[in-house]
Amino acid sequence: MSKVFAMTGGATGIGAALKETLRARGDQVIVVDLKDADIDADLSTEEGRTKAISGIKQLAPQGLDGFVACAGLPPVAQPLSLITRVNYFGATVLIEALVDLVAMKKGAIVVVSSNSTTLPGLNEEHIETLLSGDEDKACALVETLDGHNAYAGSKNALTRWMRRNAPTFMEKGARMNAVAPGMTITPMTNRVLADENYGPAMRDFSKTIPYGEMASPDMIADSMLFLLDPASRFVCGSVLFVDGGQDALLRADAF
Repeated sequence: MSKVFAMTGGATGIGAALKETLRARGDQVIVVDLKDADIDADLSTEEGRTKAISGIKQLAPQGLDGFVACAGLPPVAQPLSLITRVNYFGATVLIEALVDLVAMKKGAIVVVSSNSTTLPGLNEEHIETLLSGDEDKACALVETLDGHNAYAGSKNALTRWMRRNAPTFMEKGARMNAVAPGMTITPMTNRVLADENYGPAMRDFSKTIPYGEMASPDMIADSMLFLLDPASRFVCGSVLFVDGGQDALLRADAF
């Protein structure tokens, strides 16, 4: 029997790879993105989030087998507050609004985090402000920081938010976990690699991947399929690093 999924950020990259796999096996996938999607919406705005939520509810009135928060902006995006609005609030606001729809089918929620969330140099005040839900304050604060804090900080806060809410969501009937990709060949990564400030550091970082090369989008999508599948029905609040061994290399004793 075919299933019904919804996702943000399904037009390109990892989201597109997951979308294509799900549709190829006969599932319905409702995609939210800026363009080339079932619902064109700007998740950096309240209007866009409302449009996305109402659109998904209209297209899936009987519930969702899964929801994937995949939309995200890289550390080179400007202004930095845009990263905050999309990566953190664009994910948490939609999940909170759709969790009951997922619970209707005892489905799963997958949050896309990043292995950059464990790197040093993150501003804790920024992360705590995100977790407090104060969007305006978080956006003002991030403009005083840098792209690394904007991106990795938003993903760090998103992962903590996932952990904090996963038990309550599970009690409702909706499992929630996160996948933390390492460096993956996507249009977003290419933007960072082409940046004169971040590009050299990113290329050096890529050389430390034990696997020997960056991931292709389908490698990340395969792990997300597991988290969406009933086979992972007892997995809740977990962060699955899919980075070719890089996190284990850098933090062998942290788990």
